[in-house]
Amino acid sequence: MDSSLPTPKLAAANPAIAIIEPHPERHMGLRPLRPVAAIYLCGVFAFLNLYATQPLLPMLTRLFHASKASVGFTVSASTLGVALAAPIFGALTEHLSRKRVIVASILVLAAPTLLAATSPGLHALIFWRFMQGLALPGIFATVITYIGEEWRHEAIALVMSLYVSATAMGGFLGRFLTGLVADTLGWRWSFVLLGALTLLGAAFIARWLPPETPRPHQPHPQGTATSLWIALRHFRNPRLLATFGVGFGTLFTLVGTFTYSTFYLADPPFRLSTLALSYLFAIYLVGLVVTPFGGYLVTRIGMRRGIAVAIAICFVGEALTLSHNLWIVIFPGLGLLCSGVFIAQSTSTSFLRMAAPSGGRASAAGFYLSCYYIGGTIAGVAPSYLWNIGGWPACVALVELVLLAMLAFAWFGWRNVGWSTH
Repeated sequence: MDSSLPTPKLAAANPAIAIIEPHPERHMGLRPLRPVAAIYLCGVFAFLNLYATQPLLPMLTRLFHASKASVGFTVSASTLGVALAAPIFGALTEHLSRKRVIVASILVLAAPTLLAATSPGLHALIFWRFMQGLALPGIFATVITYIGEEWRHEAIALVMSLYVSATAMGGFLGRFLTGLVADTLGWRWSFVLLGALTLLGAAFIARWLPPETPRPHQPHPQGTATSLWIALRHFRNPRLLATFGVGFGTLFTLVGTFTYSTFYLADPPFRLSTLALSYLFAIYLVGLVVTPFGGYLVTRIGMRRGIAVAIAICFVGEALTLSHNLWIVIFPGLGLLCSGVFIAQSTSTSFLRMAAPSGGRASAAGFYLSCYYIGGTIAGVAPSYLWNIGGWPACVALVELVLLAMLAFAWFGWRNVGWSTH
C-alpha cells in the first residue's frame, strides 16, 4: 500500500486524514519522543470533551426534569459546533503558525469546559457544549496538517496511527472520567476535572511540541471564484454525494446508538448506574483492533463489498442490542456495531480521496466533515421522538433504516469504480 495514502485505521478516527498530501520533513519517526508525546496528547484532548456527557444523560434527565430530547442536545450541541467550524477552520488558519493554533485552540477549549460547571440550567450547559465544539476543529484539523508537514514521508503513517489511538483513548477517558466523577461528586465537578486536565494538557503540548518548519510563501494558483465553483461542482458528483450520505449515516449510527442505549441500560431490567454506564464506553476501544483487520479485508474484496460487509455487521450488532441480556447487548451487540462503524468510516474516507477531483479534495473533505458531524448532531436528538412512541426498539428501527440508506448510497453511488481499492 502506498504510504502516502491514509491507512484505514487512520481514516476511521478522523475523516480529514484521507485527503492529506504528506511532504517529507524533518522528523524521521518516534525520535525525539517529546514531539510524539505532544501529538498523542493532542489526540487525547481533541476528543476528551466531545462526547463527555453521554454517560450523564439519564442523570441530567432527572436533575433538570427534562426530556430525553432536551438532554440529548448536550451531545448534539458539541457536534454541531464541529460541523459548523470544521469546513472553514482550515482556510482561516492556513497561513498561521500550526503550533500556536493548536495550543490556542486547547486553551480556548478549556474555557467553556470550566464554564459548563457553572451552568444554572440545561440551556446554559447546552450553550457551553456548543462553544466547546467550535474550538475542537482547531486541534484535530491542524494536528493532521502538522504531522504531514513535520515528519518524513515514510514516518507519517506511524505517527498518525499513534495520534488516532490517542483520539480513541481520549473519547473513552472523557466518558469514563465524567461518569466516575459525576457518580461520586456531582456532574459539575466532571467539567471542572475535564477543564483542569485540558489546561494541563495545553501546558505540556506548548512545552513539548516544536515550532513548525518555516513554510515558503506559495501564491494561490486559483482565485476565490474558481475555488467556489470547484466546491459547488461536488454536488453534481454522484460518487461524492453518496460518500457524504455514508458519512452522515456513520456518525448518526454511532452517536444515536450510544446516546440512547444509556437510557435503555439505565431502565429496568438493567438499572445501570452512571458509573456503570461510563464503563460501557470501553467497548469503543475495539476499533483499535478491528479497524486494521477491516482495512485488510477491504483491500481483498473491494470498497463496495467492504462497505456492504461493514454495514451488515452494524445491522446485526444493532439488532442484538434489543436483548434483555446485558452481556449480549454489550459484547456482540455494541461490539459488533463499533466494529462495523469503524470499518465503514475507514472505507468511506479512503474512497473520498478517489472520488474528489484534483484541486477540490480539501473542499470535498470539508463537506464530508460537515455531513459527518451533522449526522451526529441529528442523532443526539431525533431518536428521542421515536423513544416516546416505542422506546428503545423504535430507536433501533430508526438506526437500522439509516444503515439501509447508507448501503443504498454506497452500493449504487460507488458502482462505477468496480471492486478495486486503487
